[in-house]
Amino acid sequence: MASLRSPSSPSDGYKRFSDDFANTSINNYGSNVTNTRTNSDGGTGDTSTLDMGSRSSLHTGLHMSEDEHWEMNYHEAAIYLEEGLNNEKFDSHPSSPEELPAYLRVHNPWYHGLDLLASLVLIMLAFTEDPAVPAFELPVWAHGTIELMALTVIGVELHLKLKWIGWSTILKHKRTMIKGITLLIMVLEAVVVLCRQSSHFRVTRALRPIFLVDTRHCGGVRRFIRQILQSLPPIIDMLGLLMFFVATYSLLGYYLFSEHIDNGHFQTISDSFVSMFVLLTTANFPDVMMPSYAKSKWYALFFILYIITVLYVLMNLMLAVVYETFTRIEREKCRALLLHRRRAARHAFRLLVSRRAPRHVRLRHFAGLMRHYAPHYSGLDVYLMFKQLNHSDTGGLSSSEFANLYEVFALRWCPQQSRAPWYSASALEPLGRAAAAAVRWPYFEYLIYALIIGNGISMVLRVCEAAGDLQDSARLLCASWDTWLFLTLFLLEAGLRIMAMGLAAYLESGWNVFDLSVTLLALMGAVLLSIAPKLFIVVIFRPLRLMRLYKLKKRYRDVFGTLVLLSPLMSSAGCVMLVMYYFFAIVGMELFATYDLRNCCVNTTVEDFYKFSLNSSTPLGYYYLNNFENIVTSGVTLFELTVVNNWFILMNAYATVAGQFSRMYFMVFYLFTMVVLTIVVASVLEAFRFRIQYKRSTTKRDEEKLLHEEVHTNWEEAQRLGASGDLAEELRPYLPPGVDVTFIGSRPRTKEVLQRRMYQSDIQKWLAEEDENEGMPPSTTLTSSEDPLSPPLIHQPETESNSQLQTGYQL
Repeated sequence: MASLRSPSSPSDGYKRFSDDFANTSINNYGSNVTNTRTNSDGGTGDTSTLDMGSRSSLHTGLHMSEDEHWEMNYHEAAIYLEEGLNNEKFDSHPSSPEELPAYLRVHNPWYHGLDLLASLVLIMLAFTEDPAVPAFELPVWAHGTIELMALTVIGVELHLKLKWIGWSTILKHKRTMIKGITLLIMVLEAVVVLCRQSSHFRVTRALRPIFLVDTRHCGGVRRFIRQILQSLPPIIDMLGLLMFFVATYSLLGYYLFSEHIDNGHFQTISDSFVSMFVLLTTANFPDVMMPSYAKSKWYALFFILYIITVLYVLMNLMLAVVYETFTRIEREKCRALLLHRRRAARHAFRLLVSRRAPRHVRLRHFAGLMRHYAPHYSGLDVYLMFKQLNHSDTGGLSSSEFANLYEVFALRWCPQQSRAPWYSASALEPLGRAAAAAVRWPYFEYLIYALIIGNGISMVLRVCEAAGDLQDSARLLCASWDTWLFLTLFLLEAGLRIMAMGLAAYLESGWNVFDLSVTLLALMGAVLLSIAPKLFIVVIFRPLRLMRLYKLKKRYRDVFGTLVLLSPLMSSAGCVMLVMYYFFAIVGMELFATYDLRNCCVNTTVEDFYKFSLNSSTPLGYYYLNNFENIVTSGVTLFELTVVNNWFILMNAYATVAGQFSRMYFMVFYLFTMVVLTIVVASVLEAFRFRIQYKRSTTKRDEEKLLHEEVHTNWEEAQRLGASGDLAEELRPYLPPGVDVTFIGSRPRTKEVLQRRMYQSDIQKWLAEEDENEGMPPSTTLTSSEDPLSPPLIHQPETESNSQLQTGYQL
C-alpha cells in the first residue's frame, strides 16, 4: 500500500495522501481521463460524472477531481481487501478523511516491524530483571527505561488505532481493550519501579506476551489461541467428569488406606486427592500402590480400576471429544474466512463500478485497485489475473467473478513456451539434453537408492570398526575416504538434476531441497571434523541422507506430507507453548525464586532427591537444580514438569518449603499443558485424516489441474478489454500482435487450496445460505474452466435491485 506523508493537521488527511499521485500521468493504467472543467471563477467543478461510481466513505466533505475520486476509491477498496485477507472486522474500517492517516501509519509494514520489535524487547527484559540471568543482568534504571520506551511504542500504536476506531467501537474489540488495560497497568508499574529503584512483586510481567500475540506477524498464533478457547467448553465438561472420578477415588482411597501407617499417600483427604491426581499422570505408579499391595493383593484392584477409568477411558474420551470439536471448528473457520473475504470483495466491488458500467469492474479500475493492494505485481500479472477472473463477454468483472479475487492472488504466471527446457537454444543444450536423458533413465532412481543404502552400510561398518578414541571414531564415521566418495556421488546426482531441470524447477521439490541440504551439511561436517577433530556434533549430518529411503513407502510419504501441511499450525502451536511457558515462568519466579531446595526436605518422602554436599552427592541429589531462580532455569523446570516423569517430587519439595497451597501452581500448569497438547494432538489427527481423504479422492492429474490454471489471450483482446497507457506498454513485449499466447498460472500446494477441493459441496451450501440470509437470489455455480476441480465461481443473477448503482456508499 502506498505510504503516507505526515499530515500537518488531521483535516488534510486525504490531501497529503493525494500528493503521492499529484505527478502521476493520467495515462497510467488504473487511472481515468480527467473529466473536470474550470469554472468561470477559476475553480474546478464536477461536470462529466458519467464514469464516476460509488463515492468512497473517505470522500466526505472533500472536493476533488475525478482522478482523485477514483484514486480514493481504489485505495479504500484495497483497504477492504486487506481487511478480508487478514480477517479484520469491518467496524474498524476508516470512515472519514481524518481517520485515514492514522490507519495507514499503523498498517505500514515498517510500523508492524517496530511493533514486533517492541514486543520482543519487553519479553526479553525477563532475562535482565531481578531475578535475572547473571550474564544479562542490568541495573534497575536501565531495564526500566527500556521497558518504558517499548511500552511507548505500543502505546502510540494503540493511540493511533483509537483515533480511527473510536471509544464506542473499541469496547467491542476485546483483544484491543485487554491490551489497553494491560498497557496502562505496566506503564504505572514501570514508573513505580523507576521511582523506587527496585523491583516489587510484579506478577503482571507474565502478561507481556499479550503485546506479542497482538502484532500483525502473529496472526497464526491468535488463530490457534482462538481455537483453544473455542475448544474449551467440551474440555471443561470432560475435566469436570474427570475431576469427579479423581475426587471419588480419593475419598474411597482415604477410607481404605489412611490407617496404613507405612503408606503416607492417604493420611488425609488432601493427601489422598494429591496422590490420586498425580497418579492420573502415572508419575507415582506403582510407588503409591505398593505399601497397600503388600498388605493385601486385592488392593491392587482399586488402583487398576482407577487407572483404567481415568487414563484409558476418560482421557482418551477427552481426546475424541476435542478432536470432534477441533474438526468442526476447522470447518467453521474455513466457512467464516470464505464468507468474510466474500463480503470484503463485495465492499470493494461497490467502489470500483462506474455509472457507465454499474454491474462490472473494468480493467483500468481493476489495475488501479492492484496498484494499491499489490503494488509489486507487474502489469502482466494484473492483466492475467483479470483475464482469469473474467469468463463473460461483457469486458468486465461481474460481482460473482470479482468475488473470486483472493483465489487468483496466489497464482504465479509464466508463458507456456518458458516451460520448455531451460537449456533450449543455449550453449549448454548438449549437456542439458545428456543430463535429462540420464535423469529419465528408468533405473536412475534405483541407482540413487542403491547409493544411499551403500552409504548406510558403510556407516554401520565404520561404527562397528574399533577406534582408538572418540576423535578417531568420529573421523572414521564422517571424514573417511568412503564419506568423500559418497558425498561426491551425491553432489554429482544433484548436479545432473539441476542441469536437467534447471535450478528453479529443481528447488520446487521439497525432497530435492532436502537432499541437497543434507549433502552440503555432511560436506561441511566432514571439512569441520578434519579441521577440528573435537567437533563431534557434526556426526549427525551424514546419517540424515538415509531419510530419503522413507520416501519409498507410501505411509511415510503420507506422514511427511502431513508434516508439510502442519508446519504453519505447528509453528503457531510452538509459539503458544512458549507463551504459556513464559507466563508460568514469570509467575514461578515471583512465587518461588527466593527458595533454596538444597537439603530442603528432611524427614519427607523426597528427602533423598535434594541431599546436597560440597564434597559428595547422591545420584538422586541433583533435583535442587529444578528451581525458578531465573527465566532460563524456570523454562527447563517447566519442561520437566511437562514431561510429567517424577514431577510430583518437585511439587512436594515446594509444598514443604513454600506451603501446601503451592501445589495449585503445579496442578494448574499440568492442566494447561494437557489442554494445549491435547489440542495439538487433535490438530495432527485432523491434518492426517484430511490428507488421507484428499489422497483417496484426488489423482495426480486432478491435483495438477487444481494447482495450475491456463489463460489464452492475445494483443487484440487486451486492447478490447481496455489495456492502454503504461499497462499496454508493459503487455506489448509479451503479447505480439496477431499471435495467441498461453500463460500458465501455478498456485502453491497449501491446506487452504486443498480445502477448497475437499469442501467444494460445503462451499456451495455456505454461499447459498449467505445469499438467503442477505435476501439475495440463490447463486448458481460456475467453474473457472471445464475442469470440475477448478475453484467455484458464484454467478449472481442480474436483478433490478443489484443493477442499480449504490451511490454514496458509507460504512
